[in-house]
Amino acid sequence: MSGISRPREVLARYRRAMLDGSADALAELYAEDAVHEFPFRFPGAPAGFVGREAVREGYRGMWSGPVRAFGIREVAVHETADPEVIVVEQVVSAGPGESPAAEVPGLLVLRVGGDGLLTHVRDYMDVTAVAAARGGA
Repeated sequence: MSGISRPREVLARYRRAMLDGSADALAELYAEDAVHEFPFRFPGAPAGFVGREAVREGYRGMWSGPVRAFGIREVAVHETADPEVIVVEQVVSAGPGESPAAEVPGLLVLRVGGDGLLTHVRDYMDVTAVAAARGGA
């Protein structure tokens, strides 16, 4: 499998886990010692997670609430000089209940190691839009 195709395949599985709300499926995409950072965050949100099991538990907690992702619109995927890294612009439709309450623009920087597992993720989300998706919380 060549460089850029591997990160794109991981991205597709990452998005599927988000839409399914499956912390287990998401965590299985990460290396055991991976780092997931949230550089932009709202009060009380974690700065990130270190390790696959922290990703699993962190997302299990975040996704156990009433807010869920309904859809993901890809804006762009940028290839980089490093074949392990892609930069993803996307908009997630999210909200409580049965329909989205907000569009949450975001940017992901994904690093996928030679074994096909995520080793580092920077997850930039519009925190105001996240609050709107949560019903203003």
